[in-house]
Amino acid sequence: MSENTDFNPPATPWPLLADWFAAAEKSEINDPNAMTLATVGADGMPSARIMLLKGYDENGFVFFTNRTSHKGEQLAATGKAALCFHWKSLRRQIRVEGEVSPVSDSESDDYFSTRPRGSQIGAWASRQSQPLASRDQLEQGVRDVEKAYEGKPVPRPPHWGGYLLTPKLIECWQDRPFRLHDRVVYSWQKDHWKVERLYP
Repeated sequence: MSENTDFNPPATPWPLLADWFAAAEKSEINDPNAMTLATVGADGMPSARIMLLKGYDENGFVFFTNRTSHKGEQLAATGKAALCFHWKSLRRQIRVEGEVSPVSDSESDDYFSTRPRGSQIGAWASRQSQPLASRDQLEQGVRDVEKAYEGKPVPRPPHWGGYLLTPKLIECWQDRPFRLHDRVVYSWQKDHWKVERLYP
């Protein structure tokens, strides 16, 4: 889907996503896996923030976070979310909508074990999204956790883990001149992907 060449979208989104993510890894200076995660609460109020995608395959998209955080509460309330990847250098965007479920404890444990030790300690010390009286309080919490696990591995906190977003819709957008962009949307139809173009 370059600016000057038309293309025939594949029957499923996965080959196209593989190509686009590979290109982003080569062109983006920082975090080609950065994405906006949009959630909505039980009150209908939407919320969005930047996250890092930690993996994807034909089952869906995986990310990790504190499950007692604001987004964790919203995911628990609705079980739905949307993702958006934007690569300015490539003039490309991918939107994803779908249902969200926790990954297994073993998968969360495996990923947590690969995190830097400082990040592991931070997962215990930070009561994510809760009011914080001062920076000193956070730093003292870090010191307390460091002391508790001095000389031994840091286990995964029970409130921290991964989520799988199972896509129902994936839209791939490519910039074209005069805002006559390419838009291709894949929608899941029980047992296959329906693919169609959209007006820009």
